[in-house]
Amino acid sequence: MNTGVDLARLEEADAPIRSLMPEPRRVERIERAVSTAPNGPLRGLVFGVKDIFHVDGLPTTAGSTLPVEELAGPEAAAVSLLRSAGAIVLGKTVSTEFALFEPGPTRNPRNLAHTPGGSSSGSAAAVAAGHCPLALGSQTIGSVIRPAAFCGVVGYKPSYGRISTAGMIPLAESFDTVGLLASSVSWVERAAAVLCAWWRRGGVNHAPRLGIPDGPYLEQASEEALRVLHGFAATRVPLLEDVETLNAAHWRLLRFEMARHHARWFPRFADRYRPRTAGAIREGLAIADDDAAQIRAGRANVRARIHEAMDASEVDVWLCPAAAGPAPEGWESTGAPWMQLPWTHAGLPVVTLPWGTAANGLPLGLQLVARFMDDERLLAWAARLEDSMPAGMPRP
Repeated sequence: MNTGVDLARLEEADAPIRSLMPEPRRVERIERAVSTAPNGPLRGLVFGVKDIFHVDGLPTTAGSTLPVEELAGPEAAAVSLLRSAGAIVLGKTVSTEFALFEPGPTRNPRNLAHTPGGSSSGSAAAVAAGHCPLALGSQTIGSVIRPAAFCGVVGYKPSYGRISTAGMIPLAESFDTVGLLASSVSWVERAAAVLCAWWRRGGVNHAPRLGIPDGPYLEQASEEALRVLHGFAATRVPLLEDVETLNAAHWRLLRFEMARHHARWFPRFADRYRPRTAGAIREGLAIADDDAAQIRAGRANVRARIHEAMDASEVDVWLCPAAAGPAPEGWESTGAPWMQLPWTHAGLPVVTLPWGTAANGLPLGLQLVARFMDDERLLAWAARLEDSMPAGMPRP
């Protein structure tokens, strides 16, 4: 079986990027897996796995220095499904610490002086570097779509709940979503058909009616990022006028839920957490249960408001920048998540495509957002749009 991966040069190729977690005898493990992979729809596909997902035989660190035996657990459902379809684990990919803000060592393959984004930094970089055509990531604010945009690859965050999060170390269960980073929409579609519950096969027979969410939400993006919207025949619709309130509520509930999950570890290992992670947990401990419950209940209202605006304006897909701008220089920050946050809060399906480059030569991303559970049509429309991707875009 030809996996399409140059295993002999893998470690050398990844040395400047550092997208993969160290693994002794990686090549031998992959070669054994190749010889025993079942005949499924993904036979021969090699995929990366963000280091918050458990994989049998590989340790999980979640980008932290906590004892690996504390973090161990059964293999993630998403990993097992891909393997049962014939896919082969390339290895663990670097995650920010517990999928929050403290970055790992990964560099952006498009320019090593810039961040690859977070928290699925290693997954995005591994795909962009050509190590694998597909990788698992997760999104709790913007951790699939932003690194995909920064690294110039395809990113997919499905509707909330469509891919099982079992076997994944949680960040905030109200928002945690398993996502995919890939070299093409085709790979996303093939993997989504295996991973997504209630998957409905079939294409689309009409072009989507496009809308642009006008107002304070869109004003969070730079003029350079907004260039991705040029040339589209789209209806501008006022939306998310309360985005600052929404941003604050999302971050508040995330900290609350993160603090409750880490209650098993933080009292014993607080000195092993990095400053921003520890600070978020301590802030979360001070948030009241009633406050969190109110925010949690409000997610459905946000989704309903977005759906109502789509119905009233006859919009199938929202178009917006995938990030506020290209990947920032440096590695201390993984970039701002505000362009991704409302869609995660509402649980809507999102795809980002590489769509042109910034003045510094780094990729810009175009974000497509559809109604809840309309993943199949969204991916079909994204595949059509991918065919008209701007010329000169760097490919993995």
